[in-house]
Amino acid sequence: MGATPTIPFNRPPLLGDEAGYITQALAKRELSGGKSFSRKCEQWFEEKLNAPRAIITPSCTAALEMAAILIDCQPGDEIIMPSFTFVSTANAFALRGAKIIFADVDPATMNVSAASVAAAITGKTKAIVVVHYGGVGCEMEEIGALAKARNLFLIEDAAQAIMADYADKPLGSFGHLSCFSFHETKNVVCGEGGMLVINAPQFVSRAEIIQEKGTNRKQFIAGLADKYTWVDIGSSYLPGEMQAAYLYAQLGHAAEITDARMAAWHYYDAKIRPLAEKGLVETQRVPQNRKPNGHLFYIKLKNRAQRDGFILFARERGVQTAFHYIPLHSSPAGKKYGAFAGEDRYTTADSERLVRLPMFFDLTRAEQDKVVAVLDEFLKATA
Repeated sequence: MGATPTIPFNRPPLLGDEAGYITQALAKRELSGGKSFSRKCEQWFEEKLNAPRAIITPSCTAALEMAAILIDCQPGDEIIMPSFTFVSTANAFALRGAKIIFADVDPATMNVSAASVAAAITGKTKAIVVVHYGGVGCEMEEIGALAKARNLFLIEDAAQAIMADYADKPLGSFGHLSCFSFHETKNVVCGEGGMLVINAPQFVSRAEIIQEKGTNRKQFIAGLADKYTWVDIGSSYLPGEMQAAYLYAQLGHAAEITDARMAAWHYYDAKIRPLAEKGLVETQRVPQNRKPNGHLFYIKLKNRAQRDGFILFARERGVQTAFHYIPLHSSPAGKKYGAFAGEDRYTTADSERLVRLPMFFDLTRAEQDKVVAVLDEFLKATA
């Protein structure tokens, strides 16, 4: 048995305002969703992304499920997305009966590539779902043009992408709909939580109904309907106000969190670059027109055996590292509900080499030095 990690893979940020905002919500007896802090969080996103509407949800999973309902996803529809993603990206559309079409990634970013998306489009394609892996934007100009030319919905799974840009425009502002996560592993957190950003105004009124279990509750409260009744499908897509209060405190420090994580990202990059120049590892690269948010820092080793060996080696020396997604198309449900389009040239091979290093808001340079020293020791021991 290895020692308990002294450097965790993740440590959620705590900025100091969270308890005070929760106390404010308690003082107002605001416990259920949709109250003042929920609206403050929504307005933050509306202003940041210049969006007509943002709707707070219990999770990014819930936001993706709402997106699938809003585009009227039906059995027989095909939804293109990367296989290298979390199960929620696919589940939301499989729940509506759609067939998931998995497209290959660009190994430079681990994002779905525009070329693989173009090759996967058929007459049954209804939407393209991009995942901005690690807060580095996909090829939004090219993919956006594909969606527009074929009259397809474009949805951004921006779970990891808060405060990141593509060509000086915020990620989450490109798709008809975009989904963010505030899980405790993300940059800005509230334990669990999500946000559906609506960039296409035609979806706003129906999204509010779907969020309220398919009822017209919001219109009734606003005096715009004379009855409160069931009018559409929906579910309970409201988080509690305690989560919203915690989240609003974090959003107030979003720039500070991003700056700290990017400083840590650049420190890792500088320290590990000599190893990369010797061909011992590959490091995370960022295309010139992307502004990342420091969500993660990963390296790629030679193969899965070396990657797994490093994870164990690091754990025994008090450093917790982690691999990431097992490609969905290779899973039992992926085979049942989807299919890989074309050749799996990079998705599986590169996912098996990838390992994420510790990355969080208050990661110290001493901790990073230890992580790099352990990596260097491992590479020398296995040369």
